[in-house]
Amino acid sequence: MEDKPCLVVVASQNPVKLQAVQKGFERMFPTQRFELHGVSAPSGVSDQPASDSETLRGAMNRARAVSQAQPQADYWVGVEGGIEEQDGEMAAFAWIVVLSRQGMGKGRTGTFFLPPRVAGLIRQGMELGEADDIVFGRSNSKQENGAIGLLTGNAVDRAQLYEQAVVLALTPFKNPALYL
Repeated sequence: MEDKPCLVVVASQNPVKLQAVQKGFERMFPTQRFELHGVSAPSGVSDQPASDSETLRGAMNRARAVSQAQPQADYWVGVEGGIEEQDGEMAAFAWIVVLSRQGMGKGRTGTFFLPPRVAGLIRQGMELGEADDIVFGRSNSKQENGAIGLLTGNAVDRAQLYEQAVVLALTPFKNPALYL
């Protein structure tokens, strides 16, 4: 185990996103210690990204913004949740982008489909978290279990969904000779 913890700056202060990033890094590098700092950063995209490419761009923009704001870190992470229309249904997912001085890794969560009532509210201009709070009678669910937790009865919550994508985004850093 190294003495000095790796500094990871996450472009979010949302506790769910911070937890997912912490657990993902710990799973991929179990002998390393990590110190996380959450910093708000602009996505440069819509408040509710409405395509796969816009969502990825938002995660990338957030990671780049925190890398410029806190250049002393070892890793910078952008997390962006998004939706996309697919054959009349609305899919939800998130992208994770991890940057370091050595390179970049990207990972996407699994995709799930939103109930028609939630999708309808989003089509009217709401963000997913707002729509969930209305449909499920909750408050600030996006900083707790999120849509996936509400829909699965917490069999999978938002942190778990994002954690796997963090692991996937770290693949190039686990295998630098193959990627970086």
